[in-house]
Amino acid sequence: MNREMLMLVDAISREKTVERDVVFGAVEAALASASKKLHGGEVDMRVAVDRDTGNYETFRRWLVVPDSAGLQNPDAEELLSDALDRIPDIEEGDYIEEAVDSVTIGRIGAQAAKQVILQKIRDAEREQLLNDFLARGEKIFTGTVKRLDKGDLIVESGRVEGRLKRSDMIPKENLRSGDRVRAFLMGIDPTLRGPQIMLSRNAPGFMIELFAQEVPEIEQGLLEIKSCARDAGSRAKIAVVSHDRRVHPIGTCVGVRGSRVNAVTNEVAGERVDIVLWSDDPAQFVIGALAPANVQSIVVDEERHAMDVVVDEENLAIAIGRGGQNVRLASELTGWRINIMTAEESQAKQATESESVRQLFVDKLDVDAEVADILIAEGFSSLEEVAYVPLSEMLEIESFDEDTVQELRTRAKDALLTMEIEKEEKVVEVSQDLRDLHIDGEGLTPELISKLAVGGVNTRDDLADLAVDELTEMTSIDEERAKALIMKAREHWFTA
Repeated sequence: MNREMLMLVDAISREKTVERDVVFGAVEAALASASKKLHGGEVDMRVAVDRDTGNYETFRRWLVVPDSAGLQNPDAEELLSDALDRIPDIEEGDYIEEAVDSVTIGRIGAQAAKQVILQKIRDAEREQLLNDFLARGEKIFTGTVKRLDKGDLIVESGRVEGRLKRSDMIPKENLRSGDRVRAFLMGIDPTLRGPQIMLSRNAPGFMIELFAQEVPEIEQGLLEIKSCARDAGSRAKIAVVSHDRRVHPIGTCVGVRGSRVNAVTNEVAGERVDIVLWSDDPAQFVIGALAPANVQSIVVDEERHAMDVVVDEENLAIAIGRGGQNVRLASELTGWRINIMTAEESQAKQATESESVRQLFVDKLDVDAEVADILIAEGFSSLEEVAYVPLSEMLEIESFDEDTVQELRTRAKDALLTMEIEKEEKVVEVSQDLRDLHIDGEGLTPELISKLAVGGVNTRDDLADLAVDELTEMTSIDEERAKALIMKAREHWFTA
């Protein structure tokens, strides 16, 4: 019988093109399953088959668990204290095994064992097919819609299947069984039963790969798509740069009579594509990303990673776009927060900011408005600049002599020290429940805690009461992060 088992393993291995060890594993699982039924309860069994002779042994085993956890399954667990009495060097997570009588091949409930073995073989075949497909390094999955599975489309390519969720389809797209479809390979979800390849047709990566297929210069390294932002099915922006002066990035992507960009547009349900010239100058990049709107001026705020973009009244609606689409896509494309405003709004904002800086200098440096205005006119906007800008630069201010400059620098340093002490005193008032707040395994940084304290946010409830725009204004973090922090702070309201 053991010889017959070896022959069976060899036959299945050759027929299904899987390793012998995989088939042996399936046989062991089937024997273990039969042994569990024989002993009853929630026992844990292990079967070891000798790969050369076909002989096999069966072991009942118990998982060693900490005393503090208690026994969740007495049939298959042993407390660490009890296990140490039997095996002095055993550790938590180890197994205690005891040999038991093995079931004979003839006593296995044949159908159940066969199902276990076949399922293992199918899993192994699917895994092998998946590995072979991934080894090809393809980023676009091309196949045929095979069926609908709980709202998801199952797309078949050869013997490999991918899953396209409704949320990853282009809005209003109506794909049916038998349709040919292309989608971006997002990754693998091994927790899913059935197709594990996750697909998307609305991901920015899909458009990047479509252009890579239509524009040979990208594969040759002459062109590069630096980023992409999409409002799937409606509008998209891509940023391109040329690594060869002879190749015009925008014209090359558009193609003769728009052939290349049209091919991409047709694949994504008529989605309009703006091709933008990438620049390592953030301001220039943002100006290009806001096309077709014309920009009058731009103010960059490095600390908040934001830009105030001034346009005239005629270009205001174009810059913002329908429903804010143009400015939103431009922001996603560039990675900068973009605030669109008219010249009048910009002047009003600058006046407000100047008044704020003027008041800061008057209060903290103990000077009159005239001295504060001179500092503002010379480009000073913070106490740090007054305190630490090179002395030679401040001495160039015609209205100040050396004694005045030295006095201003001393007062600025004293004011900064006083403010830092006050800030530390406020941080001490921050509650532990706020300090312990974690999102995605990360806690609040000391800098963020300090900003919250200065803003009067000292407890978890204080944070929970904030609006998203209030938190972004206070801390300069992005909206997504602010929203996540506030929702995390509110969790205890719903679980209490």
